[in-house]
Amino acid sequence: MVKYFEELARLFGRIEATDFRRRNIELGGALNGSVNLIKKTAFRGRKLLIIGNGGSASIASHLAIDFWTNSGIKALSFYDGAQLTRLGNDLGFERVFEAPVKAFSEPGDLLIAISSSGRSENILRGVRAARLRKCVVITLSGFRKDNPLRKTGDFNFYVPSGAYGFVETIHAAICHLIADHTCKKRNG
Repeated sequence: MVKYFEELARLFGRIEATDFRRRNIELGGALNGSVNLIKKTAFRGRKLLIIGNGGSASIASHLAIDFWTNSGIKALSFYDGAQLTRLGNDLGFERVFEAPVKAFSEPGDLLIAISSSGRSENILRGVRAARLRKCVVITLSGFRKDNPLRKTGDFNFYVPSGAYGFVETIHAAICHLIADHTCKKRNG
């Protein structure tokens, strides 16, 4: 069992970050850049939209609540059961984030897209909808290095593992770090 924590620690040291040009950048620079983007978004009165599936949905929902309650930043996640089932039934599951991102985003908002595989069609469509609305995008992904989500953000965080537990744990830690530092900078 201790090997689990050893592998998790090893993966924390191997997180990769890229910018909007798909260039590798230092992790600290990507984290600071993400905090500054979120801070700038909030300062301009814009909002955060956060999406993910399954465990990533839990991270997204938790993150939205943290931003809103801890620093007063407007943040939304789209996990109302009636909304999800209505959109999934009427439009198809692949559009359950595209539709609300189109409806609720405005130019200058920021989308955080979380997907362990980086291949979920509903997440990719949500990102495309955000880009069409002139939103800034931060992504978190894992599994394959060449996953499509990793190519879509202004800042992209990639965890080089194919295990959901490792990827989701590290995504949650990255999100908490960004939220904690954003709230500290905003309130301090």
